[in-house]
Amino acid sequence: MARRSSQAPGEWRNWAGDQSCRPAEIARPSNREELAQVVAAAAAAGRTVSVAGSGHSFTEAAMTDDTMVRIEALAGVLDADPGSGLVRVGAGTVLADLNEELSRLGLAMENLGDIDRQTIAGAISTGTHGTGARLRNISAQVEGIELVLADGSSFHLAAATHPELLRAARVGIGALGAIAAVTLRCVPAFSLRRVDTPQPREEVLDSFQERADANDHFELFTFPYADSALVLERNRVEEPPRPRGRMAAYLNDVVLENWALEALSTAGKAFPDRIPALSRLAGRLASGSSTTDRSDRVFANDRRVRFTEMEYGVPREHGPEAARRVIEWVRANRYPVFFPIEMRVAAGDDASLSPSHERDTAYIAVHQYRGMEWRPYFEAVEEIMDSYGGRPHWGKRHFQTAATLAPRYPAWTEFQRARDELDPGRVFTNAYAARVLGP
Repeated sequence: MARRSSQAPGEWRNWAGDQSCRPAEIARPSNREELAQVVAAAAAAGRTVSVAGSGHSFTEAAMTDDTMVRIEALAGVLDADPGSGLVRVGAGTVLADLNEELSRLGLAMENLGDIDRQTIAGAISTGTHGTGARLRNISAQVEGIELVLADGSSFHLAAATHPELLRAARVGIGALGAIAAVTLRCVPAFSLRRVDTPQPREEVLDSFQERADANDHFELFTFPYADSALVLERNRVEEPPRPRGRMAAYLNDVVLENWALEALSTAGKAFPDRIPALSRLAGRLASGSSTTDRSDRVFANDRRVRFTEMEYGVPREHGPEAARRVIEWVRANRYPVFFPIEMRVAAGDDASLSPSHERDTAYIAVHQYRGMEWRPYFEAVEEIMDSYGGRPHWGKRHFQTAATLAPRYPAWTEFQRARDELDPGRVFTNAYAARVLGP
């Protein structure tokens, strides 16, 4: 039988530490059969079920007062065909571990985000993405999903047999069933060359579209009170990986990108009136660098500084204008925010509730350091994004409801049909799902 947690209720917290809940029980199934038993027993007892991954969402997506299922044990590569690139993995597989296993098979994910601590199920369920004008989000790499439904039965979704249900489940927000396994379409392993350069922000925004098209993977970071942007360009190269030395990696990834950011953020929290000056200092400290390595190592960054985040996807052509408006709002209101704004791009896809559904997208992410006021800033950003028909990242803070979201998704009704078919009794729901999807 699945192990019940020895944790006291209320001990579950997300990575940022600002979301917590008190599940009536926490179950940790060790395989699909135990997962089915846990779900069926909870449903029979009249409890709802939420499946928690690594807790990297900033929303209440995994929270529950009833049964929480932790899926860490459902991990690892279950089946792989290096010839076709199809790899079946357990839902609880953490992306960092998956990347290592794929590398041993001579394979890789074609695109990834900049954090690799999420589970594969959590990453696809919230619409997590990387950057690349010709590349779609992580869920678009899914060829099949194995769901456990409320009665404990298994349902395998594939494009050939259940295309509409698969389109819904690829970004399912945990509302269609418990994911037990995912089949991914992988590509042969490849190397990326990453070049980081600080540049004048207005020049970068003026040429945003051209830069996005010119690089396999393009993104930028900019502090609202600075006038520069750190531009990250990653491109495929026919070269073997040349990893940085351990000390060089430590100095850049830990000392500069984490310790220095933590120190400056702490100073900004203590002295909010100094934030503009600290931002300009941080902009000057951002230096150029380059590296060539295995793709997943180039994609992922070591994030140790805790923060909360909002991210919106808008039609790509509106990205620079929307970002400028956010910066103008921060400066006009002298809002105390030190963390940078991040911009990325993604190609349109067909997942029913993907923020990039049927449109090429510019993603704009805003952050606030832990313990600092964030709501007025995020509310102002959301108002700006609303004017472009913005769609929120499902795992990051937003204030939308089902009523405000439905008009933004052409396939909203398709998703609701899938929800009615797969979970008619609404076992897989919580306050967040009820708010953003409806009852």
